Amino acid sequence: QVQLVESGGGLVQPGGSLRLSCAASGSIFRLYTMAWYRQAPGKQRELVGTINSIGSTAYVDSVKGRFTISRDNGKNTVYLQMNSLKPEDTAVYYCNSLRSNFPWSQGTQVTVSA
Repeated sequence: QVQLVESGGGLVQPGGSLRLSCAASGSIFRLYTMAWYRQAPGKQRELVGTINSIGSTAYVDSVKGRFTISRDNGKNTVYLQMNSLKPEDTAVYYCNSLRSNFPWSQGTQVTVSA
């Protein structure tokens, strides 16, 4: 089964930027549509955006124009570039295949605060 490891989170001021990485195992990684999710304290996990096998992306309205998903299939890695961060972006961020029930990793914490 695919193993996923997120990294790159941290504490940032409002308006700042962070770049998250998701490293995946498996030789067929390039075939998966991948997704970023986030979960804020006291709330359910929500979908942030997706990227398919050829690099086409889609985002929820709350992050459009601020977040960008990319992938490097040679490195088995998906990225989430986050710009113009707001306090409401504070959450634990996770990656996974969009439609496969792979085990969830620990995620990476993003905190946006003055």
